[in-house]
Amino acid sequence: MFKKILIANRGEIAVRVIKTCRKLGIATVAVYSEADADSLAIEMADEAVFIGPPPPGESYLRMDAILDAIKQTGADAVHPGFGFLSENAAFPKALEEIGVAWIGPNVNAIDAMGDKIRSKQLAAKAGVSTIPGADGEISDAETAVAAANAIGYPVMLKASAGGGGKGMRIAHNETEAREGFTAARNEAKTSFGDDRILIEKFIEEPRHIEIQVLGDKHGNVVYLNERECSVQRRNQKVLEEAPSPFLDKKTREAMGAQAVSLSAAVDYDSAGTVEFIVDKNRNFYFLEMNTRLQVEHPVTELICGLDLVEQMILSAAGEKLSISQRDVGIDGWAVEARLYAEDPYRGFLPSIGRLKRFIEPAEGPLGKGELRIDSGVREGDEISLFYDPMIAKVIGYGKTREDAIDTLAAAMDRLHVEGLQSNAPFLSAVLDEADFRSGRIHTGYIPEHFPEGFNGTRPRDEQLIYMASAAAYMHEMLTRRAGQTSGRVAEIAQPETREWIVLMDERRVPVEITMTGEGEAQIWSPGLTQERQTLSTAWTPGCSLFEASLNGQDFSLEASTRTEGFALRHRGYAATAVVCTPRAAELHALLPVKEKADTAKLVISPMPGLIVSVDVETGQEVKAGEALLVVEAMKMENVIRAEKDGVIKSINVEAGASVAADELMIEFE
Repeated sequence: MFKKILIANRGEIAVRVIKTCRKLGIATVAVYSEADADSLAIEMADEAVFIGPPPPGESYLRMDAILDAIKQTGADAVHPGFGFLSENAAFPKALEEIGVAWIGPNVNAIDAMGDKIRSKQLAAKAGVSTIPGADGEISDAETAVAAANAIGYPVMLKASAGGGGKGMRIAHNETEAREGFTAARNEAKTSFGDDRILIEKFIEEPRHIEIQVLGDKHGNVVYLNERECSVQRRNQKVLEEAPSPFLDKKTREAMGAQAVSLSAAVDYDSAGTVEFIVDKNRNFYFLEMNTRLQVEHPVTELICGLDLVEQMILSAAGEKLSISQRDVGIDGWAVEARLYAEDPYRGFLPSIGRLKRFIEPAEGPLGKGELRIDSGVREGDEISLFYDPMIAKVIGYGKTREDAIDTLAAAMDRLHVEGLQSNAPFLSAVLDEADFRSGRIHTGYIPEHFPEGFNGTRPRDEQLIYMASAAAYMHEMLTRRAGQTSGRVAEIAQPETREWIVLMDERRVPVEITMTGEGEAQIWSPGLTQERQTLSTAWTPGCSLFEASLNGQDFSLEASTRTEGFALRHRGYAATAVVCTPRAAELHALLPVKEKADTAKLVISPMPGLIVSVDVETGQEVKAGEALLVVEAMKMENVIRAEKDGVIKSINVEAGASVAADELMIEFE
């Protein structure tokens, strides 16, 4: 067995690998860029080696720097995690030359499956169902248009190397094919150092279902059932689950058999994933094989009872698989949500910065299920411009799909992120949707259910009473504390009923509250409750979460004080609640509404990032929808387009420059 493993990665996956190495008694080495010098992974590792500046091309993609770190520390094996060098066949080749083990599949498998063009050809030869598409790589935009016209729209343009949604575009016409080719090629080169692009038919309303495989160096390969990853945004997975609510036993076994057949064709000897798209009739087609650990591997671990990182290490050390196919079952259900630093109210744009507050629920029992959280950050850490904006993976496990979803939803209610925006409200909204809960999902689920983007959800009556009760209780507590010269909350000497009006959005919610003891109150809201309800909570001023029960029903809200009122969130609904006397509420309604600033002639950066290109000039006439410039953030290119016809008055940025969120870039006449 290995004595010291170097982890050629960062963030959450580095922490994940360290945890398994500790369990196995193996020492760890972490590598880090300037941006990650104070990260959790560096704190947890036994040793750490600096490898360069923040940009991945100057640090985590620098093979020479990582090889030097191996020599410095005497590591005898390397785990690549996912992304970066994990699917670069040159890396394990270099390790072999210096006698260091590679915790991953053999070089031939990486070479064969890492090239989407070659992998598709091999899949077809191995009897795996494949999608119709153009043969070979696409060399330029005009070739892409010609190929797309021949295949028939819509088509998918995607990078031959890499994965994770980078370098992928869907085109519905010639213009989108032309623009999509350029954007996909640029992203592919930036993310993977390989700008080859292929094109194939896009299956409409497909489900993205993948098979986890596990092999050893003795010719054994098993499949560990499937994961469904159909809820995606811009080809990046948002929610994943295992098993799939769509597959039947026959289809699962057929997909598993094809995945094993493809793996056997390349002597696969580690953890890997064969991805398929599945149509409405359960016809499935090979998409790609990822020759690495997947981000969403925890859901498979939970239903199979295996540690996939441990299995990879054991396989790399030459041990035989300890399980056969007949040992693989499905125990329960697991659903994973990717918590990202992005603003769902602004088109999911990156929201980088420091985690001023980060509260997460404890792992373990929650409701009817179990909670697992895989994270690589702590309160006070910074989410960097240079890497994926993941904060954590939050996983709910239960005996049934409903239990798993409920556990995950309860966990999302108990998360608090401050200092930057997170996609928690959106994740919670999806988990509450009837179509998601019934399993009616596909890769176009998000644009179909949120065609105008995410603007929050309409509140249910129970959410209004939760929020109104919490606001009234917090207001009572703060009012009592303000009346004490000692600054401490007054004791409840005698129950006293007060009537308040809670203003939320344009709603007026009357609440009568009687404080009956420490952490106890009687609540009545005419129109929302038929009778008085008992509120129990341990909330104290300064807490960012309001956890309570109302007539025995547990709930949790994000809650923070504002200059006026409280900012509250439950699931996908967020509101500012202002607690007033009835008379003050009447006067509040008479206050004039502040007019919004006129920004119709301004093009403002929606995110912090780098200007890739400026596609217009001062004085140029442009039409609505025309590309103005491209901003890159988190390795993704974002095309900023004109919202209306006009003439460019001034341009305040240039290619290569950095921009902050809300920075003025272009002004129209």
